[in-house]
Amino acid sequence: MTSISASGGRTAPASAGVIQPAWVRVVHWINAAAMIVMIMSGWQIYNASPLFDFTFSRSITLGGWLAGGLLWHFAAMWLLVVNGLVYLVLGLATGRFRRKLWPITPSGVAADTKAALTGKLSHADLSRYNQVQKLLYAAIILVGIVVVLSGLSIWKPVQFQWLTAVFGGYDFARYVHFTCMALIVAFLVVHVALALLVPKSLRAMVAGR
Repeated sequence: MTSISASGGRTAPASAGVIQPAWVRVVHWINAAAMIVMIMSGWQIYNASPLFDFTFSRSITLGGWLAGGLLWHFAAMWLLVVNGLVYLVLGLATGRFRRKLWPITPSGVAADTKAALTGKLSHADLSRYNQVQKLLYAAIILVGIVVVLSGLSIWKPVQFQWLTAVFGGYDFARYVHFTCMALIVAFLVVHVALALLVPKSLRAMVAGR
């Protein structure tokens, strides 16, 4: 909405300077909380039947034991799925995904990766994502979809037999789910590190600008 100044001239739109709209900030922080609960409770569930020759420290798990971990996991699951659907619907409906994540080109990713590694990647305009950001955000959306679907195939392997079959069966679905979890954790580490390196990006996700 454009306002009129006292002198009769038009001022900038009320939304001018907004980097992250309110709905993006709300779903972002809800997603962050739900994901942390999902990961920590997931590690508790993993410890009950490890896939590999290691377990996670109890200090970073949630639930205390298998049943407790499952309760936390399922509770956060519904929050994550509903919040994720809201994000996908609004991202598509508002055109945010098209504006923010497209286009992505191999040459652009290579150039921005080189610039990042040499400390020459500009962060002056936070309203525009560089090619590396576009690739990472697009990829993590896909990973998020796969982690939910593989989780459903593990949770209800009888009811969702067809879905479990898509992932190669119950046992292989667990490996897919674990791999997606690991990718999400890696993304979160990089995401938080970059937020600390570019503090104004964190401010934008809190205040919007």
